[in-house]
Amino acid sequence: MTTSAKAKEAEEQQIPSILPILPSGDAVLFPAILVPLATSDARTVRLIDEAVGAEKIVGVFAEKTDQETSTPEVLFSVGTAATIVRMLKVPDGSVQVLFQGISRIRIVEIVQTQPYIKARVIPLLEHVEETTELQALARNLLSQFETVISLAPHLPRELGVAALNIPTPGSLADFVAANLNLSREEKQEILETLDVAERITKLTGYLNRELEILEIGSKIQQDIKTQMDKGQREYYLREQLKAIQRELGEGDQQSAEINEVRQKLDAANLPEIARKEAERELDRLSKMSPMSADYAVVRTYLDWMVALPWSKGTEDNLDIAQAARVLDEDHYDLEKVKDRILDYLAVRKIKKDMKGPILCFVGPPGVGKTSLGKSIARAMGRKFVRLSLGGVRDEAEIRGHRRTYVGALPGRILQELRRAESNNPVFMLDEVDKVGADFRGDPSAALLEVLDPEQNYTFSDHYLDIPFDLSKVMFITTANMADPIMPALRDRMETLELPGYTEEQKRHIAKRYLVPRQLAENGLTPDQLQFTDDALSSMIRRYTREAGVRNIEREIGTVCRRTARERALGHEELKVVTPDDVPYYLGPPRFRVELAEEEDEVGVATGLAWTPVGGEVLFVEVALVRGKGGLIITGKLGDVMQESARAALTYARGHASEYGDVSSDFYEKYDIHIHVPAGAIPKDGPSAGVTLTTALISAITKRPVRKQVGMTGEITLRGRVLPIGGIKEKTLAAHLAGLKKIIMPKENEKDLVDVPEDIRKDLEFVFVNTVDQVLREALVPKPELVKAQV
Repeated sequence: MTTSAKAKEAEEQQIPSILPILPSGDAVLFPAILVPLATSDARTVRLIDEAVGAEKIVGVFAEKTDQETSTPEVLFSVGTAATIVRMLKVPDGSVQVLFQGISRIRIVEIVQTQPYIKARVIPLLEHVEETTELQALARNLLSQFETVISLAPHLPRELGVAALNIPTPGSLADFVAANLNLSREEKQEILETLDVAERITKLTGYLNRELEILEIGSKIQQDIKTQMDKGQREYYLREQLKAIQRELGEGDQQSAEINEVRQKLDAANLPEIARKEAERELDRLSKMSPMSADYAVVRTYLDWMVALPWSKGTEDNLDIAQAARVLDEDHYDLEKVKDRILDYLAVRKIKKDMKGPILCFVGPPGVGKTSLGKSIARAMGRKFVRLSLGGVRDEAEIRGHRRTYVGALPGRILQELRRAESNNPVFMLDEVDKVGADFRGDPSAALLEVLDPEQNYTFSDHYLDIPFDLSKVMFITTANMADPIMPALRDRMETLELPGYTEEQKRHIAKRYLVPRQLAENGLTPDQLQFTDDALSSMIRRYTREAGVRNIEREIGTVCRRTARERALGHEELKVVTPDDVPYYLGPPRFRVELAEEEDEVGVATGLAWTPVGGEVLFVEVALVRGKGGLIITGKLGDVMQESARAALTYARGHASEYGDVSSDFYEKYDIHIHVPAGAIPKDGPSAGVTLTTALISAITKRPVRKQVGMTGEITLRGRVLPIGGIKEKTLAAHLAGLKKIIMPKENEKDLVDVPEDIRKDLEFVFVNTVDQVLREALVPKPELVKAQV
């Protein structure tokens, strides 16, 4: 052990084994470094008071995440023992303290959490080998740090002198890390690195990164100064030219107009390529007669050039906590989407020049896709632009018309950016799945460049015919279904599913957002009309059948309007709507959901289906009639579902005798009729295979199907059950319909993570691999298998 390490150990032995713990947020304290602290927090003030009265030593530990109330779980395990050098109490009750780090320490055990945290700690010793390599690393670190100080305007020059006087490499590394612009995680990594050579190596990498940033900044500053000198010279010459023209009396209206356009070009801060094109067109304009037909065309083009936000944008709000609060204020649930936006803001906070994400919100109508875009813009402090693509068939709507056409204009993308007066808005392309195509082109193909982060920084509009940078724009598209979107376009977007809401979620949304909004729109207040939770649940369950919340808002609006009419007639008392009052306002219930109370039936099985507006419960009915073995399928079934029915019949013919006493030639004497009610609604997909098989076996063996059991899954001729999609929507539909048990493929067990926990608790899930397992759960057992009447 070296002499410095022995001295360090002697000093660390003076640290008590149990220390009060001071959470320092995102600040990391290093040994020998002085750090001031001002606080009015009662717990922290008490901790400091008691520490001053004892050993004057506390443990300072940074937190992994920012929390209003610090807990042991959020603290890093390695921190610094610090002594209180000075303390000053302020009359308002706060204290100002100066800490100095002593040594690295590690938390071994938390011994107290109230009124503040205390922990058992052990000191951590540095590993130092006095080698030539270590001296070289230390000298290189010192040299780089001096270069950083010379380039960074916020670092005082005295830091370089202080660094020269630090005797040991470990202390030098701590000093540099404390004064370098590092993230909380990077500083903590340096603090936890006990090997001095390794610590200096890591720190050297961070210094190299900082040097590169500072050198680029210095180059940019020099380029700007050169451009400013050139601009000042041009300005001086133009002013002289104006003075000469005034003396000669040559000033006219056209010159004034051209000078006005030139001033606007100077103020627009165009990129180089756009500036050259604009000056070329301006030169053409100055040589044209105002009576020329092209004069108005060129002037309009220049007006567009100066009006576009080439370099004008809004500053992002990178306060993650504030953005989270805004998103929660405007929308309930939607955690995946909110997390994605907060992740983007976090990365944007670290990497200032990152490209905007291309997100696609896919979900049924009414779940809040469009309004979520407005909320994201508000959370980020950006402007919001919305462009509906429903029914758009002309490619020029996106890319504009060439200037050879009369009345040509840029495409809608640039038009909306001009209105927003910002080059980094939140740009929502609504209903991207409903874009059409005809002889004028395919707008989806034009969107390929707009929605590709690797291309849109040089987006070329036909009208401008020069690149425009769209990389700073945050594009969000919405769609009800992802399938109609062109595959190449879908591949460019990050798809976020917004599934339908549960009844519990709808009630929260109605209570928190819809009721206040409808009260305000109808001139009412909460003191005049209120809804009980049971009343909202009754309206959701019996008067709407949707994945979103548009219809429930309409029903709430109906109640508000009826109440407003009653108050206009003189009934001004407070009205509290209960479930018994709902039929008075909305009429008799429109939907019946208590399916679990029905009797078990033969030949009728309950299946689960996915639709664009959420999940649905459907029934499969099978009847045997005298015939010659034919198969009748009704209910407007698609090709895939008809194929599933034939596969189910083949399996039933081969295995029906295993579940009842069935004659081998039953299929020669009877026709089998498969019907799925709601015959006007098209139905398709392979997931009804297990439901069809269960209904067939039930009809053939006369064994009833349990009515409280719902099922979904594709089958094979060998009796295997294959995975399907839409698990969350189907589960919500089963719960809403009152089913108690759901049979689904074993491979879909992982998909239940998307189903709300309260729904999972109310339902029993049976995961199967074979049709035999399905039938054991779905069919009512008989004491004796009675021979079927076939």
